[in-house]
Amino acid sequence: MGGIGIEEQVLRLGRRGRRLRPFCQALGLGHRGYSLKLQRAMTDFGAEESFQRASQRLAEHYGIRIHSEAIRQQTLHHGKAIGAIEPKAAAVAKTIVTQMDGSLIPVVQPAKSGDKRKGKTLAWREVRVCCARAVGRESRLYGATLGSLESCSLLWAQTARYAGLNGKTHVHGVGDGAPWILEKFQENFAPQGEYLLDFYHVREYLARAAKAIVGEKKARGWLRRQQGRLLNHQVAKVLRSLGPHREPEHGPQETPVRAAHRYLDQRKFHLDYQSARQRQLPMGSGEIESTHRHLIQKRLKLSGAWWKETNAQALITLRTARANQCWNTYWTKN
Repeated sequence: MGGIGIEEQVLRLGRRGRRLRPFCQALGLGHRGYSLKLQRAMTDFGAEESFQRASQRLAEHYGIRIHSEAIRQQTLHHGKAIGAIEPKAAAVAKTIVTQMDGSLIPVVQPAKSGDKRKGKTLAWREVRVCCARAVGRESRLYGATLGSLESCSLLWAQTARYAGLNGKTHVHGVGDGAPWILEKFQENFAPQGEYLLDFYHVREYLARAAKAIVGEKKARGWLRRQQGRLLNHQVAKVLRSLGPHREPEHGPQETPVRAAHRYLDQRKFHLDYQSARQRQLPMGSGEIESTHRHLIQKRLKLSGAWWKETNAQALITLRTARANQCWNTYWTKN
């Protein structure tokens, strides 16, 4: 049987006498166990779609019927274990582009006491996701966590190192300029890089301000003029155009001009689009926004799905490892 000698076969004593189980021995299977290849298929489907749909696909493609709960258990088990596999580090890069942003996922928080089923609450937790790539290379490295800001900061630096960061690499960051993102960028990359506000976010602020300043009909021309100034690194002129039109601080509920002025003034050192264009570096954060969609939201924001935080982190780790090309390495080591 597959070259296994009688001395290597499992000899069991059951109600009907002695039984040989060479097949189980050959595949390393125990009671109610799954072969490694089947575990891989279960985890593969479970990482991409709902566990119910994964069960259906397994039956469709392999003719094997396995309950969705078993697929859930295997997927989460391997999701926790695959985090130990480190992605292959890229060659040292002259310049890397890196981005960070947050995305909300639905989670279930059990009651601290009493009936945990009745006392559970539904909430939204922020998944912090980063990506990094060397300029001139298409492949990106990813990191994602539900952890604290400190663990997020460490993960960002680690992801950049995998992408080719060393002490001489220039770092180009792009994003919406959320205070926590700016803070962590400064901690990790300030000595050797700069952070640029996403041009689309800036344009949105200015577009709302334009309608309040010159009205709907003239807003497009006014906006185009301010965008031209930003692209030529004339931030002071943009702020002067906004300044006299700021709404009273305690006036109407909506203050688009004041909001735009405050947003740009507080981040005026992160608006050097002229240099970015000259160096052919991105001015938008589309990379991290698409990362949220395909890495996090596609699987963890399914209709009607709510997650325990530990399970959500296991699936996030699994999907991140797959995106970082750690999938085959993990299964060949098992």
